[in-house]
Amino acid sequence: MATLGRSTSSDYLSTATAELIMCDPLRMAALEAAAQLNLNDWLIGAGFVRNLIWDHRHHFVHNTPLNDVDLLYFDATDPTPKQTEIKITRHLSYICPQLKWEVRNQARMHLKHGVMPYQTTRDAVADWIELPTCVGVKYSRSRQISIFSPYGLDNNWSLEVKMNPQTPTSPSLFHQRVTDKHWQTIWPQLRVIWPVER
Repeated sequence: MATLGRSTSSDYLSTATAELIMCDPLRMAALEAAAQLNLNDWLIGAGFVRNLIWDHRHHFVHNTPLNDVDLLYFDATDPTPKQTEIKITRHLSYICPQLKWEVRNQARMHLKHGVMPYQTTRDAVADWIELPTCVGVKYSRSRQISIFSPYGLDNNWSLEVKMNPQTPTSPSLFHQRVTDKHWQTIWPQLRVIWPVER
């Protein structure tokens, strides 16, 4: 990880984010459980990282409970990805039962989203609807935390919520997600930049 005193803004935010995660026992337990699986091209993404930053920026004494943990991996050779996802979910629920796991092989998720096939897990994360959601974290055997944020972490740390300009999703879905998830009720300092319907 980058050193806090000598880093670019991007490195600084990545390091600060990694430090927040390392101070959260539940998130570290989730990362350690995921690392044991030796999955190809895996990340834990979305609210796992996003919400933690928002909690920190709001100075919450206790972190907002996780609705679920999105574990992503990529295996284009698996002929039965849904069955494999179920097996992985059961295993994770056994070793880390305090969390609700959502395991998805990103080699098949293009079918759900109606886009060209993804080539990596990172391709899929970069396609998510809100920019602050486009972030993932991995934990290596050498106990290093790696943050993946294709659009940077500025949106997360500035509490600004924008629609991902690269996603094929309509602005109406962005509106629906932000509204249904009650983000501005949970984190009142968030500034949502509402897109105009194309």
